[in-house]
Amino acid sequence: MRGKGIILGMALSVLLAMQSFAATEIGLNLNWKYAGNAKINTGKAILYTSDSKNPKKITIAVNAGHGTKGGEKVRTLCHPDGTRKVTGGTNAAGITTALAVSSGMTFKDGTKEATVTLQMGHILAKKLLNAGYDVLLIRSEEDVQLDNVARTVLANNKADAHIALHWDSTEKDKGAFFMSVPNSLKKMEPVASHWESHEKLGESLISGLRGKGVKIFSKGRMDMDLTQTSYSTIPSVDIELGDKISDHSEKQLNLLGDALVDGVNKYYGFTS
Repeated sequence: MRGKGIILGMALSVLLAMQSFAATEIGLNLNWKYAGNAKINTGKAILYTSDSKNPKKITIAVNAGHGTKGGEKVRTLCHPDGTRKVTGGTNAAGITTALAVSSGMTFKDGTKEATVTLQMGHILAKKLLNAGYDVLLIRSEEDVQLDNVARTVLANNKADAHIALHWDSTEKDKGAFFMSVPNSLKKMEPVASHWESHEKLGESLISGLRGKGVKIFSKGRMDMDLTQTSYSTIPSVDIELGDKISDHSEKQLNLLGDALVDGVNKYYGFTS
């Protein structure tokens, strides 16, 4: 596919540009809380350190959604306590286990969502590094053998905030939104202790996107019971940056990256 080739080429060029930053591979420590619930856990994330003259000393986990070969053949607990999922989505409401990592959708031009989230991850990581943030890049290549539990636990232990990048599977060009926490989960730990920070981060990211003129869906949020937020002990958001017919050109991805950095700055109280 020509579109896929162009996007992968862009991803490579951005990744090469990031080679100037100090980088350390980080694997999952099975002694970390909830790590035992991960089923696909042999991959490595990369921790990049900003070379900014004004480092913020804050690490952002950038999680390019999907991209784990075999992830749909494995299931993990939806919630750490084994309770049932309360909303539908990729995985149905009422089940206790979810796909370890789904393969994602395919854009109308034939490009895989996982390809675009990878490119978006590289672009966002570089912009955050240039802004003085350190970055835990959870998926730096097409395949990383880390399921959604492993990705979340890595972020919990090596980052200060966790942003997962996705596009929705609808065909309405409905705009960006974040996955908010359903009320019925707000008494379940660790959600109970952290959902307010998840919401604040999500609202800040939507504010950044809106400020750059990005189309926003409804009120910028949709309640969804996700493995990610069910296990998160740091501010954590799944941000949906559009859907199957949304623009995902290099120009648009750079705009989205700038907008997301604005949102992170807003969350931490920095001026852009």
